[in-house]
Amino acid sequence: MYDQAREQYATLGVDTEAALERLSKIPVSIHCWQGDDVGGFENPDGQLGSGLAVTGNHPGKARTPDELRSDLEKALSLIPGDHRLNLHAIYLETDTKVERDAIETRHFQGWIDWCKSQNLGLDFNPSCFAHPLADSGLTLASPDDGVRRFWIDHCKACRVIADDMGAQLGDKTVTNIWIPDGYKDTPADRMAPRQRLKASLDEVLASPTPNNLDAVESKLFGIGSEAFVVGSHEFYLGYAAEKQIVLCLDAGHFHPTEMISEKISSCLLYVPELLLHVSRGVRWDSDHVVTLSDELQAITREIVANRVEDRVHIGLDFFDASINRVAAWAIGVRNTLRGLLIGLLEPTDRLRAAELEGDYTTRLALQEEMKSFPIGAVWDEYCKRRSVPVGPAWLDEVRSYEDTVLSKRS
Repeated sequence: MYDQAREQYATLGVDTEAALERLSKIPVSIHCWQGDDVGGFENPDGQLGSGLAVTGNHPGKARTPDELRSDLEKALSLIPGDHRLNLHAIYLETDTKVERDAIETRHFQGWIDWCKSQNLGLDFNPSCFAHPLADSGLTLASPDDGVRRFWIDHCKACRVIADDMGAQLGDKTVTNIWIPDGYKDTPADRMAPRQRLKASLDEVLASPTPNNLDAVESKLFGIGSEAFVVGSHEFYLGYAAEKQIVLCLDAGHFHPTEMISEKISSCLLYVPELLLHVSRGVRWDSDHVVTLSDELQAITREIVANRVEDRVHIGLDFFDASINRVAAWAIGVRNTLRGLLIGLLEPTDRLRAAELEGDYTTRLALQEEMKSFPIGAVWDEYCKRRSVPVGPAWLDEVRSYEDTVLSKRS
Protein backbone atom coordinates (compact mmCIF):
# COMPACT_ATOMS: atom_id res chain seq x y z
CA MET A 1 0.00 0.00 0.00
CA TYR A 2 2.82 2.40 0.78
CA ASP A 3 4.54 1.74 -2.56
CA GLN A 4 1.31 2.54 -4.38
CA ALA A 5 0.79 5.68 -2.29
CA ARG A 6 4.35 6.79 -3.00
CA GLU A 7 3.73 6.47 -6.73
CA GLN A 8 0.45 8.37 -6.51
CA TYR A 9 2.00 11.28 -4.62
CA ALA A 10 4.89 11.34 -7.08
CA THR A 11 2.47 12.21 -9.88
CA LEU A 12 2.13 15.62 -8.20
CA GLY A 13 5.84 15.96 -7.50
CA VAL A 14 5.56 14.98 -3.82
CA ASP A 15 8.36 12.84 -2.38
CA THR A 16 6.90 10.79 0.46
CA GLU A 17 10.34 9.74 1.69
CA ALA A 18 11.37 13.39 2.06
CA ALA A 19 8.08 14.05 3.88
CA LEU A 20 8.72 11.25 6.37
CA GLU A 21 12.26 12.46 6.96
CA ARG A 22 11.03 15.97 7.77
CA LEU A 23 8.29 14.62 10.02
CA SER A 24 10.83 12.62 12.03
CA LYS A 25 12.58 15.85 12.97
CA ILE A 26 9.51 17.69 14.33
CA PRO A 27 9.00 17.12 18.07
CA VAL A 28 5.75 17.58 19.93
CA SER A 29 5.87 18.72 23.56
CA ILE A 30 3.62 16.32 25.47
CA HIS A 31 1.90 17.90 28.46
CA CYS A 32 2.26 15.96 31.70
CA TRP A 33 -0.98 17.31 33.17
CA GLN A 34 -3.25 15.11 31.05
CA GLY A 35 -2.07 12.15 33.12
CA ASP A 36 -3.31 13.35 36.51
CA ASP A 37 -5.99 15.95 35.74
CA VAL A 38 -3.66 18.90 36.48
CA GLY A 39 -3.24 17.75 40.06
CA GLY A 40 0.52 17.95 40.45
CA PHE A 41 2.42 16.77 43.50
CA GLU A 42 2.61 19.93 45.58
CA ASN A 43 -0.92 19.43 46.93
CA PRO A 44 -2.62 16.62 44.96
CA ASP A 45 -5.89 16.97 46.84
CA GLY A 46 -6.12 20.73 46.32
CA GLN A 47 -8.62 22.52 44.12
CA LEU A 48 -7.64 23.87 40.72
CA GLY A 49 -9.55 27.14 40.58
CA SER A 50 -8.26 30.10 38.55
CA GLY A 51 -10.67 29.35 35.72
CA LEU A 52 -9.44 25.77 35.31
CA ALA A 53 -11.68 22.71 35.41
CA VAL A 54 -11.20 19.02 34.63
CA THR A 55 -14.30 16.86 34.23
CA GLY A 56 -14.73 13.11 34.35
CA ASN A 57 -13.77 10.34 36.75
CA HIS A 58 -12.18 7.63 34.61
CA PRO A 59 -10.21 5.31 36.90
CA GLY A 60 -6.43 5.09 36.91
CA LYS A 61 -5.28 8.66 37.45
CA ALA A 62 -1.57 8.91 38.22
CA ARG A 63 -0.99 9.61 41.92
CA THR A 64 2.80 9.79 42.13
CA PRO A 65 5.66 10.94 39.89
CA ASP A 66 6.60 7.33 39.19
CA GLU A 67 3.05 6.45 38.15
CA LEU A 68 2.90 9.49 35.90
CA ARG A 69 6.23 8.62 34.30
CA SER A 70 5.07 5.03 33.79
CA ASP A 71 1.94 6.26 32.02
CA LEU A 72 3.99 8.61 29.87
CA GLU A 73 6.32 5.79 28.90
CA LYS A 74 3.35 3.72 27.78
CA ALA A 75 2.00 6.65 25.74
CA LEU A 76 5.42 7.28 24.18
CA SER A 77 5.58 3.64 23.10
CA LEU A 78 2.45 4.25 21.01
CA ILE A 79 3.62 7.49 19.39
CA PRO A 80 6.14 7.59 16.53
CA GLY A 81 9.08 10.00 16.65
CA ASP A 82 11.27 11.75 19.21
CA HIS A 83 9.43 14.24 21.36
CA ARG A 84 9.48 16.45 24.46
CA LEU A 85 7.86 16.59 27.89
CA ASN A 86 6.04 19.69 29.05
CA LEU A 87 6.14 20.04 32.86
CA HIS A 88 4.40 22.41 35.25
CA ALA A 89 6.06 23.67 38.43
CA ILE A 90 3.46 21.91 40.61
CA TYR A 91 4.97 18.58 39.51
CA LEU A 92 7.99 18.99 41.77
CA GLU A 93 9.28 16.06 43.83
CA THR A 94 9.97 16.77 47.50
CA ASP A 95 9.47 15.14 50.88
CA THR A 96 8.77 18.47 52.58
CA LYS A 97 6.56 21.35 51.56
CA VAL A 98 8.34 23.92 49.41
CA GLU A 99 6.71 27.24 48.58
CA ARG A 100 6.61 28.07 44.90
CA ASP A 101 8.86 31.10 45.23
CA ALA A 102 11.57 28.83 46.71
CA ILE A 103 11.60 25.90 44.26
CA GLU A 104 14.97 24.80 42.90
CA THR A 105 16.36 22.53 40.22
CA ARG A 106 16.81 19.68 42.71
CA HIS A 107 13.05 19.44 43.05
CA PHE A 108 12.86 18.50 39.35
CA GLN A 109 16.04 16.47 38.99
CA GLY A 110 14.05 13.25 38.80
CA TRP A 111 12.23 14.59 35.74
CA ILE A 112 15.45 15.78 34.14
CA ASP A 113 17.11 12.39 34.63
CA TRP A 114 14.03 10.60 33.31
CA CYS A 115 13.91 12.81 30.19
CA LYS A 116 17.57 12.07 29.58
CA SER A 117 16.91 8.33 29.82
CA GLN A 118 13.96 8.64 27.42
CA ASN A 119 15.77 10.92 24.93
CA LEU A 120 13.19 13.65 25.53
CA GLY A 121 13.55 17.40 25.48
CA LEU A 122 11.95 19.20 28.42
CA ASP A 123 9.77 22.32 28.61
CA PHE A 124 8.57 24.10 31.74
CA ASN A 125 5.81 26.35 33.09
CA PRO A 126 5.36 28.47 36.21
CA SER A 127 2.15 27.41 37.99
CA CYS A 128 0.30 30.66 38.77
CA PHE A 129 -2.92 28.97 39.89
CA ALA A 130 -4.34 26.59 42.53
CA HIS A 131 -2.70 28.52 45.35
CA PRO A 132 -4.06 30.76 48.16
CA LEU A 133 -2.19 33.74 46.68
CA ALA A 134 -4.09 33.26 43.43
CA ASP A 135 -7.52 33.24 45.07
CA SER A 136 -8.09 36.94 44.39
CA GLY A 137 -7.91 36.24 40.65
CA LEU A 138 -4.76 38.34 40.27
CA THR A 139 -1.10 37.23 40.38
CA LEU A 140 1.56 39.13 38.41
CA ALA A 141 -0.97 41.94 37.94
CA SER A 142 -2.09 42.10 41.57
CA PRO A 143 -2.23 45.54 43.24
CA ASP A 144 -0.99 43.83 46.41
CA ASP A 145 2.80 44.23 46.51
CA GLY A 146 3.28 41.06 48.55
CA VAL A 147 1.17 38.91 46.25
CA ARG A 148 2.83 40.32 43.18
CA ARG A 149 6.30 39.79 44.70
CA PHE A 150 5.51 36.13 45.44
CA TRP A 151 4.55 35.40 41.85
CA ILE A 152 7.46 37.37 40.41
CA ASP A 153 9.84 35.32 42.52
CA HIS A 154 8.09 32.10 41.49
CA CYS A 155 8.49 32.92 37.80
CA LYS A 156 12.12 33.93 38.33
CA ALA A 157 12.82 30.63 40.08
CA CYS A 158 11.19 28.76 37.19
CA ARG A 159 13.47 30.46 34.65
CA VAL A 160 16.55 29.44 36.64
CA ILE A 161 15.29 25.85 36.81
CA ALA A 162 14.48 25.85 33.09
CA ASP A 163 17.95 27.13 32.29
CA ASP A 164 19.42 24.23 34.28
CA MET A 165 17.11 21.79 32.50
CA GLY A 166 18.23 23.01 29.11
CA ALA A 167 21.90 22.90 30.09
CA GLN A 168 21.69 19.35 31.44
CA LEU A 169 19.79 18.02 28.44
CA GLY A 170 21.74 19.97 25.83
CA ASP A 171 18.48 21.27 24.36
CA LYS A 172 16.89 24.61 25.20
CA THR A 173 13.85 24.57 27.46
CA VAL A 174 10.80 26.62 26.50
CA THR A 175 9.39 28.28 29.62
CA ASN A 176 5.85 29.54 29.13
CA ILE A 177 4.22 32.09 31.43
CA TRP A 178 0.44 31.97 31.65
CA ILE A 179 -1.52 33.77 34.36
CA PRO A 180 -5.27 33.68 35.10
CA ASP A 181 -5.50 37.38 36.01
CA GLY A 182 -8.76 39.11 35.26
CA TYR A 183 -12.12 40.31 36.55
CA LYS A 184 -15.51 38.64 36.57
CA ASP A 185 -17.30 41.90 35.83
CA THR A 186 -16.52 45.14 34.03
CA PRO A 187 -13.37 46.79 35.42
CA ALA A 188 -13.07 50.47 36.19
CA ASP A 189 -9.41 50.48 35.12
CA ARG A 190 -7.99 48.33 32.35
CA MET A 191 -4.68 50.18 32.11
CA ALA A 192 -3.28 49.80 35.63
CA PRO A 193 -3.41 45.98 35.78
CA ARG A 194 -1.60 45.80 32.44
CA GLN A 195 1.00 48.28 33.60
CA ARG A 196 1.61 46.11 36.66
CA LEU A 197 1.81 42.98 34.53
CA LYS A 198 4.33 44.59 32.19
CA ALA A 199 6.48 45.74 35.11
CA SER A 200 6.32 42.25 36.66
CA LEU A 201 7.32 40.57 33.41
CA ASP A 202 10.16 43.05 32.91
CA GLU A 203 11.58 42.02 36.27
CA VAL A 204 11.01 38.30 35.69
CA LEU A 205 12.83 38.37 32.36
CA ALA A 206 15.65 40.69 33.40
CA SER A 207 18.34 38.02 33.93
CA PRO A 208 19.79 36.15 30.93
CA THR A 209 19.07 32.42 30.68
CA PRO A 210 21.02 31.08 27.69
CA ASN A 211 19.55 27.57 27.84
CA ASN A 212 15.97 28.78 28.18
CA LEU A 213 13.49 30.33 25.74
CA ASP A 214 10.89 32.64 27.31
CA ALA A 215 7.29 32.49 26.09
CA VAL A 216 4.15 34.40 27.10
CA GLU A 217 0.59 33.14 26.63
CA SER A 218 -2.63 35.09 26.22
CA LYS A 219 -6.22 34.18 27.06
CA LEU A 220 -9.61 35.51 26.00
CA PHE A 221 -11.53 34.81 29.21
CA GLY A 222 -11.75 32.35 32.07
CA ILE A 223 -14.24 31.18 34.66
CA GLY A 224 -14.29 34.09 37.08
CA SER A 225 -12.65 36.45 34.57
CA GLU A 226 -15.35 36.64 31.93
CA ALA A 227 -15.33 40.42 31.55
CA PHE A 228 -11.63 41.23 31.50
CA VAL A 229 -8.35 39.35 31.17
CA VAL A 230 -5.17 41.31 31.82
CA GLY A 231 -2.93 39.23 29.53
CA SER A 232 -4.86 39.59 26.29
CA HIS A 233 -3.55 38.61 22.87
CA GLU A 234 -2.87 42.24 22.02
CA PHE A 235 -0.92 42.74 25.23
CA TYR A 236 1.31 39.73 24.72
CA LEU A 237 1.78 40.20 20.99
CA GLY A 238 3.08 43.70 21.66
CA TYR A 239 5.20 42.51 24.57
CA ALA A 240 6.73 39.57 22.69
CA ALA A 241 7.48 41.78 19.69
CA GLU A 242 9.12 44.41 21.89
CA LYS A 243 11.19 41.90 23.86
CA GLN A 244 11.74 39.55 20.90
CA ILE A 245 10.69 36.51 22.88
CA VAL A 246 8.42 33.57 22.06
CA LEU A 247 4.69 34.23 21.71
CA CYS A 248 2.35 31.40 22.71
CA LEU A 249 -0.88 30.91 20.77
CA ASP A 250 -3.34 28.57 22.47
CA ALA A 251 -6.07 27.18 20.23
CA GLY A 252 -8.64 27.53 23.01
CA HIS A 253 -7.79 31.06 24.08
CA PHE A 254 -9.60 32.97 21.37
CA HIS A 255 -13.17 33.51 20.24
CA PRO A 256 -14.67 30.20 19.03
CA THR A 257 -14.65 31.43 15.42
CA GLU A 258 -11.13 32.87 15.67
CA MET A 259 -8.48 30.42 14.45
CA ILE A 260 -4.82 30.45 15.45
CA SER A 261 -3.87 28.96 12.06
CA GLU A 262 -4.66 32.37 10.59
CA LYS A 263 -2.33 34.09 13.06
CA ILE A 264 0.85 32.06 12.56
CA SER A 265 2.19 33.76 9.43
CA SER A 266 1.32 37.25 10.70
CA CYS A 267 2.89 36.82 14.13
CA LEU A 268 6.09 35.32 12.73
CA LEU A 269 6.72 38.59 10.90
CA TYR A 270 7.16 40.32 14.26
CA VAL A 271 8.30 37.74 16.81
CA PRO A 272 11.28 35.38 16.47
CA GLU A 273 9.45 32.19 17.42
CA LEU A 274 6.03 30.87 18.34
CA LEU A 275 4.84 28.32 20.86
CA LEU A 276 1.57 26.63 19.98
CA HIS A 277 -0.71 25.05 22.55
CA VAL A 278 -2.69 22.75 20.32
CA SER A 279 -6.03 22.04 21.91
CA ARG A 280 -9.70 21.72 20.94
CA GLY A 281 -12.08 24.10 22.55
CA VAL A 282 -15.76 23.17 22.29
CA ARG A 283 -17.79 26.38 22.57
CA TRP A 284 -15.27 27.66 25.11
CA ASP A 285 -11.73 26.95 26.29
CA SER A 286 -12.63 23.42 27.33
CA ASP A 287 -9.38 21.76 26.25
CA HIS A 288 -10.75 18.64 24.59
CA VAL A 289 -8.44 15.96 23.16
CA VAL A 290 -7.06 17.02 19.80
CA THR A 291 -8.84 15.47 16.82
CA LEU A 292 -7.84 15.53 13.16
CA SER A 293 -10.05 18.55 12.54
CA ASP A 294 -9.90 21.14 9.77
CA GLU A 295 -8.30 23.60 12.18
CA LEU A 296 -5.62 21.15 13.30
CA GLN A 297 -4.75 20.48 9.66
CA ALA A 298 -4.71 24.22 8.98
CA ILE A 299 -2.35 24.82 11.92
CA THR A 300 0.07 22.07 10.97
CA ARG A 301 -0.07 22.99 7.29
CA GLU A 302 0.95 26.58 8.07
CA ILE A 303 4.03 25.29 9.88
CA VAL A 304 5.35 22.91 7.24
CA ALA A 305 4.16 24.73 4.11
CA ASN A 306 6.06 27.83 5.23
CA ARG A 307 9.02 25.73 6.44
CA VAL A 308 9.00 27.37 9.86
CA GLU A 309 9.21 24.21 11.96
CA ASP A 310 12.50 25.56 13.35
CA ARG A 311 10.64 28.66 14.62
CA VAL A 312 7.45 27.05 15.91
CA HIS A 313 7.38 24.93 19.05
CA ILE A 314 4.41 22.56 19.05
CA GLY A 315 2.93 21.71 22.43
CA LEU A 316 -0.36 20.10 23.38
CA ASP A 317 -2.70 21.35 26.07
CA PHE A 318 -5.80 19.36 26.91
CA PHE A 319 -7.08 17.44 29.92
CA ASP A 320 -9.89 14.93 29.70
CA ALA A 321 -10.68 12.76 32.71
CA SER A 322 -13.69 11.10 31.07
CA ILE A 323 -11.55 8.69 29.01
CA ASN A 324 -8.39 6.65 29.48
CA ARG A 325 -5.67 9.24 30.02
CA VAL A 326 -2.95 7.31 28.21
CA ALA A 327 -5.29 6.94 25.24
CA ALA A 328 -5.91 10.71 25.32
CA TRP A 329 -2.18 11.33 24.91
CA ALA A 330 -1.90 8.79 22.10
CA ILE A 331 -4.91 10.16 20.22
CA GLY A 332 -3.82 13.78 20.56
CA VAL A 333 -0.17 13.37 19.60
CA ARG A 334 -0.80 10.90 16.79
CA ASN A 335 -3.40 13.27 15.32
CA THR A 336 -1.00 16.20 15.53
CA LEU A 337 1.67 14.20 13.72
CA ARG A 338 -0.84 13.10 11.08
CA GLY A 339 -1.81 16.71 10.57
CA LEU A 340 1.85 17.58 10.01
CA LEU A 341 2.20 14.68 7.56
CA ILE A 342 -0.84 15.83 5.57
CA GLY A 343 0.83 19.22 5.22
CA LEU A 344 4.15 17.66 4.26
CA LEU A 345 2.45 15.63 1.53
CA GLU A 346 0.89 18.69 -0.08
CA PRO A 347 2.24 19.82 -3.48
CA THR A 348 2.90 23.25 -1.99
CA ASP A 349 5.22 24.52 -4.72
CA ARG A 350 2.71 23.63 -7.42
CA LEU A 351 -0.13 25.26 -5.53
CA ARG A 352 1.84 28.45 -4.98
CA ALA A 353 2.89 28.60 -8.62
CA ALA A 354 -0.74 28.35 -9.70
CA GLU A 355 -1.67 31.07 -7.22
CA LEU A 356 1.03 33.44 -8.48
CA GLU A 357 -0.18 32.91 -12.04
CA GLY A 358 -3.74 33.67 -11.02
CA ASP A 359 -4.78 30.10 -11.84
CA TYR A 360 -7.17 29.68 -8.95
CA THR A 361 -8.93 26.84 -10.76
CA THR A 362 -5.85 24.63 -10.52
CA ARG A 363 -5.28 25.71 -6.93
CA LEU A 364 -8.77 24.71 -5.83
CA ALA A 365 -8.85 21.54 -7.90
CA LEU A 366 -5.58 20.24 -6.45
CA GLN A 367 -6.51 21.21 -2.91
CA GLU A 368 -9.67 19.14 -3.21
CA GLU A 369 -8.11 16.19 -5.02
CA MET A 370 -5.47 15.86 -2.31
CA LYS A 371 -8.17 15.12 0.25
CA SER A 372 -8.64 11.62 -1.17
CA PHE A 373 -4.94 10.81 -1.57
CA PRO A 374 -3.75 7.82 0.52
CA ILE A 375 -2.35 9.63 3.57
CA GLY A 376 -3.24 6.59 5.68
CA ALA A 377 -0.79 4.33 3.86
CA VAL A 378 2.05 6.81 4.35
CA TRP A 379 1.18 7.29 8.04
CA ASP A 380 1.07 3.54 8.61
CA GLU A 381 4.49 3.21 7.01
CA TYR A 382 5.86 5.88 9.33
CA CYS A 383 4.48 4.09 12.40
CA LYS A 384 5.88 0.79 11.16
CA ARG A 385 9.35 2.25 10.64
CA ARG A 386 9.30 3.84 14.10
CA SER A 387 8.26 0.53 15.70
CA VAL A 388 4.94 1.70 17.13
CA PRO A 389 1.51 0.12 16.58
CA VAL A 390 0.00 0.60 13.13
CA GLY A 391 -3.62 1.71 12.85
CA PRO A 392 -5.91 1.15 15.84
CA ALA A 393 -3.67 -1.64 17.19
CA TRP A 394 -2.36 0.82 19.79
CA LEU A 395 -5.74 0.72 21.53
CA ASP A 396 -5.24 -2.96 22.40
CA GLU A 397 -2.04 -2.03 24.21
CA VAL A 398 -3.85 0.71 26.13
CA ARG A 399 -6.57 -1.73 27.17
CA SER A 400 -3.96 -4.21 28.35
CA TYR A 401 -2.18 -1.49 30.34
CA GLU A 402 -5.50 -0.44 31.83
CA ASP A 403 -6.22 -4.00 32.94
CA THR A 404 -2.79 -4.70 34.40
CA VAL A 405 -1.77 -1.26 35.77
CA LEU A 406 -4.41 1.46 35.84
CA SER A 407 -7.22 -0.66 37.26
CA LYS A 408 -5.05 -1.48 40.29
CA ARG A 409 -4.96 2.15 41.40
CA SER A 410 -7.57 3.02 43.97
